[in-house]
Amino acid sequence: MLYTTNAIESLHMQLRKALKTRGHFSSDEAALKLLYLVLRNITRRWTKAPPEWKAAMNQFAILYPDRFTPEG
Repeated sequence: MLYTTNAIESLHMQLRKALKTRGHFSSDEAALKLLYLVLRNITRRWTKAPPEWKAAMNQFAILYPDRFTPEG
C-alpha cells in the first residue's frame, strides 16, 4: 500500500506543478488539455510494475473476484 500511495502522491505533485507553473487558463477545456498532455508524458516514463505486484494481484483476485480482473 505504501508504494501505491507514494506513486499517487508523485502523480498529484506533477499535475499540481504543471497547473501552478501555467497559472491561469482561458477555459476549463484548456486546463483539461494541459492535464491530458502531462499525464501522457508521465505514463511514457512508466516502465514496469514493482516486483511485489504479481503477488498482490493474485491476492486481489482471490479476495475480490467480483471487483478485480487480472490483466491477461
